[in-house]
Amino acid sequence: MLTLVTFLPLVAALVILLLGRRDEGGTARLVALATSLLTFLISLIIYAGFDPGKANFQFVQEVSWIPSFGINYRMGVDGISLPFVLLTALLTPICILASWQTIQKRVYEYMIAFLTLESFVIGVFCALDFVLFYVLWEAMLIPMFLIIGVWGGPRRVYAALKFFLYTLAGSVLMLIAILALAWQGGTFSIPELMALPLSFNFQVWVFLAFFVSFAVKVPMWPVHTWLPDAHVEAPTAGSVILAGILLKMGAYGFLRFSLPMLPDASHFFAPFIYGLSLVAIVYTALVALVQTDLKKLIAYSSVSHMGFVTIGLFTFNQQGIEGGILQMVNHGIVSGALFLLVGVVYDRLHTRDIVKFGGLALRMPVYATFFMIFTMASVGLPGTNGFVGEFLILLGAYQSSKWVAVVATTGVVLGAAYMLWMYKRVVFGVIRNPEVEHLSDLSPREVALFVPLLLLVFWIGFYPVPFMDLFHVSVQHLLVQTDVNKMAMMATAVLP
Repeated sequence: MLTLVTFLPLVAALVILLLGRRDEGGTARLVALATSLLTFLISLIIYAGFDPGKANFQFVQEVSWIPSFGINYRMGVDGISLPFVLLTALLTPICILASWQTIQKRVYEYMIAFLTLESFVIGVFCALDFVLFYVLWEAMLIPMFLIIGVWGGPRRVYAALKFFLYTLAGSVLMLIAILALAWQGGTFSIPELMALPLSFNFQVWVFLAFFVSFAVKVPMWPVHTWLPDAHVEAPTAGSVILAGILLKMGAYGFLRFSLPMLPDASHFFAPFIYGLSLVAIVYTALVALVQTDLKKLIAYSSVSHMGFVTIGLFTFNQQGIEGGILQMVNHGIVSGALFLLVGVVYDRLHTRDIVKFGGLALRMPVYATFFMIFTMASVGLPGTNGFVGEFLILLGAYQSSKWVAVVATTGVVLGAAYMLWMYKRVVFGVIRNPEVEHLSDLSPREVALFVPLLLLVFWIGFYPVPFMDLFHVSVQHLLVQTDVNKMAMMATAVLP
């Protein structure tokens, strides 16, 4: 099942390639949409067959790949990885539908790139062999680089190169860390390496190597500067998948590798992570306050929100880690919707300058309603999904450090300030731009983009139990596993 959900989009991309260019991309659109919907259906079947009461990996498949080096094709999911498989499978058809009319050039290549990207990203969350994980992690850069560099804005080549170089540079150190772990444990198996006792000195160096790669991907301050440029220049669907999924890969790396494999180093560097996260929360929120470009404002807000996530993951308690995982899902839903909303008005006015808007509620009331709901979710209004995640993170942070919780709470206030001020200038007031007078409201296709995301905002906001049950036992196991690894390290004192 995991092989099917991972590589079905890649097979469809090959089908589009074999079909060739025809009817100006119409066939490519249909194949891509049908495949992405089928992939989402398969992910739901996996979810239905998943037992949340078990902490071990499920749907495991293992096939010998390169036996001379002990490299195998291993796939499996647990309660921590499955939510991101579902989120990727959900956002991809939404992105393809959002690109239905906006992408008119090289449609054939665009759909191939998007399906390939989906395949590699799902594979990252399912891989249980370090070599397979690394190959998919790096391969993901290629289609995303093309999506930004070919279908992006005027500075698309600069933004694509910056994105590629930042993430590639971090990944080189991750490769060194993977090889060091494999040499120490004699295997590339991720589950086996999770149980490997390591000395503190060894953990520190491996943690730092992983940290550089994951911090760039999150992105954490100060290696976040590639993100605003990438978002501004990327096409709308590219921004959705970038904010909704790709940023989560860095935080997933901390969850999957740093915490269980390197528990003592994770505890040691937790204050450092807190410091960088707090700077990201406050500083990028202040930067968002002065933005005049809608996309750039939401991009900086993503850095601020991901600062909450990294704090939650390193609280080392149930509430903080579960809040961090849930907030990763919430951010994917809400930020994806906000970028889609920006894309809707950009397609009509061909500008993202906030001063060019105003009075949209008078001409686009349905649009203004959707915009208001997702803005409130981003702010963390009770009853929306954003509130549940932030509340759990702050609760966990308070147990770990009261000062961290207090400073992080200022980010909530600043987030409300820049989001509500942005909404007021864009949606309310008088119509200052004559072009706004002639705007049409959302089409049925555009409404269809937002309805599933809207349902999730309120479902998680009012009843998050089904979502949290999915990873509750896995998080408990993660915490126990961390203690077991720590005790084993103290008992054996394995030297690097």
